[in-house]
Amino acid sequence: MSSPKLLNRLTFRQLQVFQAVYRQRSYSRAAEQLGLTQPAVSAQIRQLEQALGQPLFKYAGKTLHVLPAADTLALSTREIFSQLSRLQMNLSDINGKISGELNLAAVSSAQYIVPYILARFRASYPDIHVRLKVCNRSQALERLAEQQDDLVIMAMVPEDDRLVVTPIIDNELIAVVWPDHPLLAMLTPTLADFSRHYVLMREPGSGVRNAFEQLAAYQKVALPHRIELGTNEAIKQGVMAHLGVAVLPRLAVQLELEQGLLFELPLPDFPIRRAWCTVYRLERFPTPVAELFMRFIREHVAEYQHYFAAPPSPLPSHGVACLPMPVS
Repeated sequence: MSSPKLLNRLTFRQLQVFQAVYRQRSYSRAAEQLGLTQPAVSAQIRQLEQALGQPLFKYAGKTLHVLPAADTLALSTREIFSQLSRLQMNLSDINGKISGELNLAAVSSAQYIVPYILARFRASYPDIHVRLKVCNRSQALERLAEQQDDLVIMAMVPEDDRLVVTPIIDNELIAVVWPDHPLLAMLTPTLADFSRHYVLMREPGSGVRNAFEQLAAYQKVALPHRIELGTNEAIKQGVMAHLGVAVLPRLAVQLELEQGLLFELPLPDFPIRRAWCTVYRLERFPTPVAELFMRFIREHVAEYQHYFAAPPSPLPSHGVACLPMPVS
């Protein structure tokens, strides 16, 4: 089939639907993402396959398999939409008004910094529409592999030459306890002392949990007493309710530390430092808006580091002599 005939038969809508199916590996999830019915998605893919003269996907049972032609088309489709996005941005720049879309995913611990960055970014570029998906680390890695977003913001990025990683700001993980906790009376508490109490943790796959468990393994400290809670906010409230102790991002508890509702416990090798980073796959061409966002971050990184700098921790209100409490 000659190029003119192919160009005359292809539509941008077909390519948009194809891109959604390719990324989601599902007709139904693509339909949900695009706000279409599943039959409408199937019809668009069928018309596209007829235009190309070969199949793109094949179902085996309930599993959708991607055929070689789909992988080839996916590369071209990304380039086509990237060029269209660049064209839109250049035309907007000519008019003095930059617009476009920015699709981000961020691990839950990054939700304490991303809104501030986005607020300043949107103040400079109010016509850019931003979508932010907050998820745990496992979900972020899955979205990264499937290239569902322009950028993923996360810490503990896996070592992979196919990833483009740009650090934003340090993510300090600290050990926290409630006021008057017996560990605060110890002159040099250790991670072994900490682990004798119930430790509140996120679900497996959480970046904070992974970093903490790696340090515990390095120090050869077991963590036998665990209580699993679903969010950092639930863990923070659990510590204040005397349910247990925890390791959390400093930014997640900064207000509570300033108000004396929680206290930072100085432990060997703490705080655990991991940088939040923007991440995308090498084969995914950044959209002009994503490039603009990354450049904006680089230009303002000093401002973020100053804004999120850790304040001095308040001293515990109790004296050195503290009556023992039951292990939490």
